[in-house]
Amino acid sequence: QLQLVESGGGLVQPGGSLRLSCTASGFTLDNYAIGWFRQAPGKEREGISCINSSDPIPYYADSVKGRFTIARDNAKNTVYLQMNSLKFEDTAVYYCAADPHPVTIATMDYGMDYWGKGTLVTVSS
Repeated sequence: QLQLVESGGGLVQPGGSLRLSCTASGFTLDNYAIGWFRQAPGKEREGISCINSSDPIPYYADSVKGRFTIARDNAKNTVYLQMNSLKFEDTAVYYCAADPHPVTIATMDYGMDYWGKGTLVTVSS
């Protein structure tokens, strides 16, 4: 069974950091493009970062550029999203998704094959 599981969410104060993990079972993540998405209450889902299997260059939405970092750990079949300098507006459910084809920030929201169930990040004082 092919599965993605996110972890690492929680409650953090503004300016704090969290590291989210996206771990795969049933398939090898390094053969897939991986995207991180988020959906805040009452808002549309937003693609915030992605990394392809054939190209190590990460992509970021403007809303997180300079604060978030995506990285692969192929030995652990896991992709991380390091989130620093968190803001109130980063509060959302965060999802990871995988697709066998390359994606960019502009295209990642279309047809990712596999999705996790999400992990909640709450930024609050």
